[in-house]
Amino acid sequence: MLDCLCARFAAIDRATWADRFARGRVLGADGQPLAATHPYRVGLKVHYFREVPDEKPIPFAAQVLHLDEHLLVADKPHFLPVMPAGEYVSETLLARLCRQVGNADLVPIHRIDRLTAGLVLFSTNPDSRGRYQALFRERMIDKRYEAICPALPHLDFPRVERLHMVEGEPFFLMKRGDGEPNSETRIEVLERRDGFWRYALHPVTGRKHQLRLQMATLGAGICNDPFYPELLERGRRDQDDYSQPLKLLARGLAFRDPLTGEARQFESRLQLDW
Repeated sequence: MLDCLCARFAAIDRATWADRFARGRVLGADGQPLAATHPYRVGLKVHYFREVPDEKPIPFAAQVLHLDEHLLVADKPHFLPVMPAGEYVSETLLARLCRQVGNADLVPIHRIDRLTAGLVLFSTNPDSRGRYQALFRERMIDKRYEAICPALPHLDFPRVERLHMVEGEPFFLMKRGDGEPNSETRIEVLERRDGFWRYALHPVTGRKHQLRLQMATLGAGICNDPFYPELLERGRRDQDDYSQPLKLLARGLAFRDPLTGEARQFESRLQLDW
């Protein structure tokens, strides 16, 4: 297995793979550690723990707002990713919560962007996970966001914004395309201060960067957004400025519990700073 993994993932040196085997970080399909000398065979399933050396710590803490046998609701700070990706593995909401509550079965039922703060719902129980995932898939959950953006005095509110969204260039951006709308958000104005307003955003669909692109398309890009309406140069967008968080907050989640029929509602305790 050591020879196999070194050949398959040539960017990781042999000493690193040997160290992972020695620490029990390479597992078989049964979840048990494999030895470096374990025989390779076609079709063998192997699980390994990706590690990032010198991972940059994120200096903000998440807060658990609710925990029961089926659900965990957390308030995620700005800049903390929900899931491992790229340069983040341990410094993610998922990894932190698994350690905090001692539950390796945690799975996020939905996700919000790394730069967005607010509510994230996790499944704590594999047996009931599918019932809660269906809430998002079948659009049976009400999501409410808040954003601080430039004022739009020439538009009427509340309003419903529909947009046809397609993948842009670079690949991680979205853009407005031709065709039937595939995204929908209801927008209200909560507060007005000089040239900036605080908006309530109620997404009906859940497309990537939906709220960020829709507000930018209206001419009111969310404050401190490094992607929309203009993509910052790579050096500036890769260097997090903790004093300038994206002014977007996942404020509320409301749904009828699929197991009990109970109406449930959760509210973020975070606030957007003007």
